[in-house]
Amino acid sequence: MQNKGFIRVFAVLLVLASLYSLSFTFFARKAEKDATEYAQGDFAKKQQFMDSIESLKSYYNFLGLRKFTYKECQAREINLGLDLKGGMNVMLQVSARDMILNLSDKGERDTMLLNTLDRAEEIERTSTDDFITIFGAAFQELYPNENMRLLFLGNEDIKNKINFRSTNQEVLKVLSEEADAAFSNTYNIIRTRIDRFGVTQPNIQRVGKRRILVELPGVQDQERVRDLLESSANLEFWETFNASEVLELLFDINLLLADLNKINAENDVVKNTDDKTTQAEISQTTENVESTEELSLKEQLKLEQDSLGIADTQDEEAMEKMKEENPLFYYLTPNISRDGRAGFGPVVGYATEINMRHVDSILALPEVKDLIAEQNPELKLSWTRKAEENGLYSLVALKDYAATGKPALDGKSVVDARPMFSQNVSTTASVQMTMNSEGAREWRRITRENKGRSVAIVLDKYVYSYPTVSNEISDGVSSITGNFTIAEATDMANILKSGKLSAKADIISAEFVGPTLGQESINSGMSSFIIAFLLMLIFLLWYYQKAGFVANIALLLNVFLIFGVLASLGAALTLPGIAGLVLTIGMSVDANVIIYERVREELALGKNIKTAISEGYKQSYSSIIDANVTTIIIGIILYFFGYGPVQGFAIILIIGILTSLFCAIFITRLTFEWLLTKKSEITFSSKLTKNAFKKLTIPFIEKRKVFYGISAAIIVVGLISMATLNFSLGVEFKGGRSYVVQLESGKRNTAEIEQALRAVYGTTPEVKTYGNENVKIITDYQINEKGAQVDSIVERKLFEGLQPMLPEGTDFNTFLQENVRQSDMVGPTIAADIMYNVVISVILALISIFLYIFLRFRNWQYGLGAVIALTYDVLVVLGAFSLLWKVMPFSMEIGQSFIAALLTIIGYSINDTVIIFDRIREVSAEYPKRAKLRLFNEGVNSTISRTIITSASTLLVLLTILFFGGESIQGFVFAITIGVVSGTYSSLCIAAPVTYDLIQKNKPEEIDE
Repeated sequence: MQNKGFIRVFAVLLVLASLYSLSFTFFARKAEKDATEYAQGDFAKKQQFMDSIESLKSYYNFLGLRKFTYKECQAREINLGLDLKGGMNVMLQVSARDMILNLSDKGERDTMLLNTLDRAEEIERTSTDDFITIFGAAFQELYPNENMRLLFLGNEDIKNKINFRSTNQEVLKVLSEEADAAFSNTYNIIRTRIDRFGVTQPNIQRVGKRRILVELPGVQDQERVRDLLESSANLEFWETFNASEVLELLFDINLLLADLNKINAENDVVKNTDDKTTQAEISQTTENVESTEELSLKEQLKLEQDSLGIADTQDEEAMEKMKEENPLFYYLTPNISRDGRAGFGPVVGYATEINMRHVDSILALPEVKDLIAEQNPELKLSWTRKAEENGLYSLVALKDYAATGKPALDGKSVVDARPMFSQNVSTTASVQMTMNSEGAREWRRITRENKGRSVAIVLDKYVYSYPTVSNEISDGVSSITGNFTIAEATDMANILKSGKLSAKADIISAEFVGPTLGQESINSGMSSFIIAFLLMLIFLLWYYQKAGFVANIALLLNVFLIFGVLASLGAALTLPGIAGLVLTIGMSVDANVIIYERVREELALGKNIKTAISEGYKQSYSSIIDANVTTIIIGIILYFFGYGPVQGFAIILIIGILTSLFCAIFITRLTFEWLLTKKSEITFSSKLTKNAFKKLTIPFIEKRKVFYGISAAIIVVGLISMATLNFSLGVEFKGGRSYVVQLESGKRNTAEIEQALRAVYGTTPEVKTYGNENVKIITDYQINEKGAQVDSIVERKLFEGLQPMLPEGTDFNTFLQENVRQSDMVGPTIAADIMYNVVISVILALISIFLYIFLRFRNWQYGLGAVIALTYDVLVVLGAFSLLWKVMPFSMEIGQSFIAALLTIIGYSINDTVIIFDRIREVSAEYPKRAKLRLFNEGVNSTISRTIITSASTLLVLLTILFFGGESIQGFVFAITIGVVSGTYSSLCIAAPVTYDLIQKNKPEEIDE
């Protein structure tokens, strides 16, 4: 084995890095455990204990090298998603009252307006109508002989929409449009903020009456979330510098920091993080960087550009030297062209999202701020909101006249904005904005003085675009281009139109959300998973003896590394993530099985153990790599095109595949090498398993028509079931009703509530703890029914189911008035565009698999055969869920978790199929004159042992979780179990036979030679 030393060092470093990342989880959980034990159920004492820990400047001292506070440990611990751990649940309500007040020139000085708003709020408490409609009814009730337009005529911002001839209905239409624009703007800004907040799988949901529901898994800092969600959006227009006017200053900053590093090496200006990630374009330092002080700007730029050639070096010493000598440009790539000239426009540099924080830290240093104030006090640097296609964010140079901190123009001047779509290119759009007279005058001056330069549009301190001014704009109407899609242009128009939020968003509920499964379900689920994992280890040890022990070491290390990488990335482990974990564990076992079965074949040929191991690994690489590459393709596509649970699944899948490959190929090989040097006996089987599956020969190809008939019958039954019995769709897909209910103390066990409501509704609702006193119940009972009496029927059923948990003597009316704290119709969590992206991502995954197999095997028939088998697997699982959802003792809803299960099945099945194809290719190359039928049969049969062992070990895990896990996870695991069985069958009985028929189509039967 080559490069053993490097692999050993890399493995040790990887383990140490994982230990470091996981240590924060240990200390954070230890603090919570200590607080719980100290409090003995007293919440105030627990909070006091946690406050005392948070005040410590050093809660965790890492080897004496760096001290971390509890908050820092908490930020770095492994996060569990909302479905496993809980988190913060925030309900925001966009205030239509505030929006209407802002549209009136008199505002709160207008008695007529205030009276109408007060009356509208009274009506709203018992009405389900939109507030604008209620406002119109209240005005008609109080002032039947007045015109509503009188309330808004003085507002310059809407004078083109409401005039002296506007009727009450026309005024209400304008108010409704303004309210919708304000709500959409608030929703989009909050979504952007949450995305930047870095929470994995946040749930940002529109909930009728202009409310926004935000669920943040694992978040515990309520104040931080409040500040994030309630701060006002601020729209600004800034003049800019050209890059050539600023880059010299950036080089001076770089030199300043380099000099400080030389003066005091122990006092690093830039924090030395363990994240070595830099963008590909980051330049290495040059040996004569000191001499640049005497060079012209162009010469400095050319010198810096010439140093880009060594950017891809992996020498750590050179990288450290570069960071010392180029503290700024280690993280920031300057905007310079190949010939050393400054780039066009206001962008001065580029950085990855990770490195943006380092650049910001550098720019905030007192020495750097003093240098900027001395050389260019009007300079203000801001990042773009979106990354370029290469993943880099742009740093834009804004011009702050007189260093006042004020933009050239603020968003108050924008009175209207609308998306404009290209007549030639349907996929591109621009934004047309209209300003008031004062803004138009200022805009004319700005565009006149900045012709040929850029003007930046900034929202919440992030640059949305920086269009170049081509002509003076005198009428206050201009277009903003930025390669927007239609959706982006629409969003930008809403943002420009609203400027600062025209209607504030109030937090009307801020509670911590308990896990969807109750604590008992979590405990049983985790316990069952551990038991299943141990059974898998025992199985491998029994089947492969000492080699099984080696595989177990690799498997344990693999799980450890997955969690270590998760912790380092700050990603959250969710229920769909567990699907990825189950799949990667199965594939890790599979890689070991592939290798071990090849070693056993070599041993059967009479080779010694050392040669057999060497040949076994060598002959296995192709199968292992092909199988895992196809799965990684799925993960990458799903990550970039998926949302929420799909993305969470993809992250763990990609991480797990990479760690599985490393452990199965390198760690086991190193272990065997060590055992060989120690001259230890190595066994790959016991007496019982030595000849297992050796003589098993099944005529898969000859019997393919039988398999086709069986498969067709299964599909037909499934399709009939889907057409007649349909599915139990989850609330994410068909909507539902949500109730926040206060129950009697000590009677808020979510499992008991689910059981009680299942008895009255006939289906299992979703129940979460909602704060300290409430539960949140989501049901799809009669959601498709319409009529005034439906809500009353659902509420009475709710009362009937919860009555044992309510205080004695509570009647129905009291229940509605005092116990039902919130009642809403819940729209789909996955919006139409997200659903569209999920479907597209799955289709692209199948197409990519087809293309990879086609290119790898140089035969399109292999790709099509694989896709047909995958389609069969998906239909089988769908059919099973349609056929059994009414009879199984656990929930079998089609929801987000089911999507993740389907993706898991696709990944597992294609892994199995590719390995069989690879063996067929190998046999075909070895015996080119044999008939295709015989070659396919031999290829399939030679992999049966691997297929059975891998499937058996995976099913061992799944069945254990299925029977001993919590009810909430059983439907999820059941889907994967069906998929594993189906995937194994389809790989053997569909993929290979179909591929054979496609290849042999219209060809005469070959004669075996």
